[in-house]
Amino acid sequence: MEAPLAVLLAAAALITVVGSPAAAQSQAESASGRQAIHYTVSFPAPQTHYVEVVATIPSEGRPEVELMMAVWTPGSYLVREYERNVEALAASAGGRALPVVKADKNRWKVTTGGAPAIEIRYRVYGHEMSVRTNWIEADFALLNGAPTFITRADALNVPHEVTIVPAAGWKRSLTGLPEAGGEHHYRAPDFDTLVDSPIVLGNPAVYEFTVGGKKHYLVNQGEAGVFDGAQAARDLEAVVKENLRLWGSLPYDKYLFLNLLTESGGGLEHKNSTVIMGTRWATRTRRAYIAWIETASHEFFHAWNVKRLRPVELGPFNYDRENETRSLWIAEGVTEYYGALNLQRAGVSTRDELLDEISSNIDELQTTPGRLVQSAAQASYDAWIKYYRPDENSANTSISYYTKGAVLGFLLDAKIRRATRGARSLDDVMKLAFQRYSGTSGYTPEQFRAAAEEIAGISLQPFWEDAVNGTAELQYDEALDTFGLRFGPSARVSTRPWLGITTSNDGGRLMITQVRRDGPASKGGLNVGDEILAIDDFRVRADRLDDRLQQYKPGDKVSVLVARRELLTRVDVTFDREPARNWKLEVAPFATSQQTELMNHWLRP
Repeated sequence: MEAPLAVLLAAAALITVVGSPAAAQSQAESASGRQAIHYTVSFPAPQTHYVEVVATIPSEGRPEVELMMAVWTPGSYLVREYERNVEALAASAGGRALPVVKADKNRWKVTTGGAPAIEIRYRVYGHEMSVRTNWIEADFALLNGAPTFITRADALNVPHEVTIVPAAGWKRSLTGLPEAGGEHHYRAPDFDTLVDSPIVLGNPAVYEFTVGGKKHYLVNQGEAGVFDGAQAARDLEAVVKENLRLWGSLPYDKYLFLNLLTESGGGLEHKNSTVIMGTRWATRTRRAYIAWIETASHEFFHAWNVKRLRPVELGPFNYDRENETRSLWIAEGVTEYYGALNLQRAGVSTRDELLDEISSNIDELQTTPGRLVQSAAQASYDAWIKYYRPDENSANTSISYYTKGAVLGFLLDAKIRRATRGARSLDDVMKLAFQRYSGTSGYTPEQFRAAAEEIAGISLQPFWEDAVNGTAELQYDEALDTFGLRFGPSARVSTRPWLGITTSNDGGRLMITQVRRDGPASKGGLNVGDEILAIDDFRVRADRLDDRLQQYKPGDKVSVLVARRELLTRVDVTFDREPARNWKLEVAPFATSQQTELMNHWLRP
């Protein structure tokens, strides 16, 4: 790790003030031979949460132009209907108003009258605190491309230029978009790049470091004297260096970690940036910090896995509807595995912290009944209708492709290392797949499996059939034996009674929010939405259920009084034993030298 990084003190470090937007426009168009679409983005009253957009769109003399807005954003697999936040869209040419007709939920048709270009004006409301939407307030703004920019439906491949007029007092605009010769002026070669390049505006703290000859920026909005930006930047530098070692090169000109400390959560990858949301207190405790930087490590790994090495279905994008793929367990789950692994390899986390993360994923998977219902491939395909729309029955019928994908990454890595006696690994699979399928091609599920089999030198058909495309219980013994690990004895048999429900305190009402399949509550007939009033005729307060349950033991039969749609109902339930937590990984006390060697090469290749 190199010396501490200096905070950038001047906006000039990221924004080069040369020439003018008009000159840059002329240069861009003459270089490409294509007429660009130009946006001017302003914030006259950011406290109202609106951004105002003026777009000049070439119409090339056509009598009618169809405009389009994306309904989803790459990396977040749910149709979010961004057009719902668009207001007051109007079109004109030469100062003359043009007719605009809403043609579809996210499309508009403009009658041009033969004008060579049209101007459209509209406002977008942005007050949803997430990494995939817009947030606009007096202090700062986050603009994502999909929920902000309307384009010509048949001109996605032309350049898209953006000139930003910051709100009063805002000094910085930071984005992965290429600069276009003027302050707050950027140029995307196409709509895909525009959509894939979030913009942060305001006065954030910015830390710069260089790896592989390329600039990297940690952009912290909301430090408030609490978040340790200098330490975070040093550790991110180590993570970037580890990825450079793994992949052999950095596939971008610059990279930005846009870190919004808004007491929210989440992360979303982009081709040369990521947006992360977290708490400004994340650097105050080890657990919180590891969680934050694992998110950053995960999103950074996406610069290779997803943004360049992608499932064939994820590009070219259809921005009007879902883009289903059965490979999100690779795109997201394997990235989740490497997010934690690369953190340990970089020296930022410890071996035990890595094992804790893998243990957590295994535990989550093995205690989710849906693992026996939905495969990793199907979970990937159903992401658009299930993962982002969970309900009270989701745990019974589905699994997370993040969670199971991370576990599969661990098991597949161990299987390859075992088959090749440590000579090859999942690292080699990812690099081979990147070499063959990154860029414009993408890979099919069959091609990714073929690459894994080529590296392993064995057939992986049983693993794919059972673990990827099937719902059989995963087998851990081989992986544990490979690395000299075991599930620790700390997972003792529980003596606590268990109902198999999740509850919430709804204003003093003890409400059942989830009933686990085949648990005591499910067998007895308790339902989601029931309000628990009493057990054996003794009143249960909403904040005292755990205390009351300690008065019973597994095998006790009780009568539970519930209010179900305001009708009092008694349900007989027999307590079961709380499931043991059997999934805590630890190093086996008598690991062989060969196992130790394989583990050491896994952790520090």
